[in-house]
Amino acid sequence: MKKLVAGLLVLLGLITSAVAWAQSPTLDRINKNGVIRVGVKTDYKPFGYLDPSGKIVGFEVDLAAGVARRLNAKLELVPVQTANRIEFLQQGRIDLMIATMTVNDQRRKVVGVIEPFYYAGGTSLLVRKSSTIKRWEDLRGRAICGTQGAYYNRPVATQYGANIVAFPGTTEALNALLTGACEGFVQDSTLIESILLSGDAKWADYDAPLKVEDYQPWSLAVHLDELKTPWGDFMRKLVTEWHTSGFLIEAEKKSGLKASEYLRDMKEKLTKGS
Repeated sequence: MKKLVAGLLVLLGLITSAVAWAQSPTLDRINKNGVIRVGVKTDYKPFGYLDPSGKIVGFEVDLAAGVARRLNAKLELVPVQTANRIEFLQQGRIDLMIATMTVNDQRRKVVGVIEPFYYAGGTSLLVRKSSTIKRWEDLRGRAICGTQGAYYNRPVATQYGANIVAFPGTTEALNALLTGACEGFVQDSTLIESILLSGDAKWADYDAPLKVEDYQPWSLAVHLDELKTPWGDFMRKLVTEWHTSGFLIEAEKKSGLKASEYLRDMKEKLTKGS
C-alpha cells in the first residue's frame, strides 16, 4: 500500500510538473520547435559583437549558448539594439533578452526582469596611462568629460569635487578627452572596458586604473507575462546556478574582462544562501 501511495505521489508530481511547463507559451514554443531565440547585441564588445568572420560572439552570447544547452535546443541569435530590444521581447520576436540591460522601475513595468542579476556595470574613469589620477580623490578641481544626463556625473562631482564637462554624446566626450580638453572620461565601466578592448590604436595609451564604484545591475529579461511562469522560474534558477558554479566568472575571464567584484560577491552570497 505504501509503495502504491508513493508511486501515485510521484506520478502526481510528474503530472503537475508537466502541467506547469505547459502553462508557459515560451517553453511550449521552444519544446515544439527545438529552437530558442535570444536577443543579443552585436556592437558592444566584449559582451556581444561580430568577429572578423561576421559571427556573433561575446560574453552574453556564451550565456545564451548556456541556456540553449540546458534546454537541449538550437540557439538562434537575434541582433538587437538598445532602442529595440524591449520591443522585440514584447512582440514575441525573441524568447529571451541578454543585451546589457540595466534595471530600473520603468523597465520592470514592461519586461520580466530576472533575478538574481547576471552582471553589473559601475562608474569608471578613462585616463591616459601617464595621468597622475590614481584614486577618485585625485579628481578634485580637475576637468572630467562626461555625457549629459548620465547618473554618475553628480556623485563624481559632489563626492570627489570633479569639474564635469558634459557633452551631448559619448563620441563628443571621447574626442574632447583625446584632444586634451579634459583629463579623464567618466562613464559606465563596461563601456570603458569595451573601448580598451576594441583594439583601436588611439586608445593604446589609455587605461581605467580606478576602482569601479556604484554598481548598477544588469538583468536577463523574459516577456512580462512569463515572469511568474515556469519560464521565469527556469531562468531564475539557471542564473543562480551560473553564479554558484562559477560559470559567469569563467565566461567573464574568457571574454577578456577584468574580474568584477560584483560576480565575486554574488558567488559568495548565493553559495552561502544555498
